[in-house]
Amino acid sequence: MLTENKDCAAKDLGGGVTRKVLSYDETMMVCELTFKKGSVGNLHHHPHHQIGYVLSGSFEVTCAGERKILKKGDSYLIKPDEIHGVLALEDSKLLDVFTPMREDFVR
Repeated sequence: MLTENKDCAAKDLGGGVTRKVLSYDETMMVCELTFKKGSVGNLHHHPHHQIGYVLSGSFEVTCAGERKILKKGDSYLIKPDEIHGVLALEDSKLLDVFTPMREDFVR
């Protein structure tokens, strides 16, 4: 599967956050999330493994009780059911990879 970013629709998640589902199959999914400064990805958990990569900007990331500032080029790993969330410290973008795919993102 080859996917061009321009062909992917951005879903407005509210609060200054949008998500594009880029490519996926039943085993894996990659998404691009765009955050306006001050936007929050509320603390939550899910049964998926997740790896995030900061494409631009910076975030205060909370994962399993640890809080750290991550900037462009930094990454994180979320284990299944680990509580996590982010705060955008400036206009920023993340690339998130999930396994298995997030069925709730394509319904």
